[in-house]
Amino acid sequence: MPAMSAQEKAVVSTQAAADRKALDLVLLDMRGVSSITDYFLICSGGSNRQVQAIADAIDEQLGKHGIASLGVEGYREARWILMDYGDVIVHVFSQDRREFYDLEHLWANAPKIDLTRGERLSGPERMEEDIR
Repeated sequence: MPAMSAQEKAVVSTQAAADRKALDLVLLDMRGVSSITDYFLICSGGSNRQVQAIADAIDEQLGKHGIASLGVEGYREARWILMDYGDVIVHVFSQDRREFYDLEHLWANAPKIDLTRGERLSGPERMEEDIR
């Protein structure tokens, strides 16, 4: 099985989160902004159970492609689950925690890619895949 690119991981993660009805899916392109990762996927769930279900779905779908997380934090509390896949870091928040930490504002200099519309984003600094 060939290795997945960061873009492919971001697409699979986004699709898995969307399948679990994640709210306000946002992908931040961290390339050129931070050396820690290529993409941040940020989303929210309406309840602790949904936050965990979103995280489970992402982990399951990436696992089907042979991708295991390097670490997961916050799963038990399910207020902010951080999932590290190296070149993709996933943040699954409860709505109140997302507003409190406001990662989109903290990383406002990172290009924001709204994936909820299924738009094809092109250019060297943008995603090449369609989100379905």
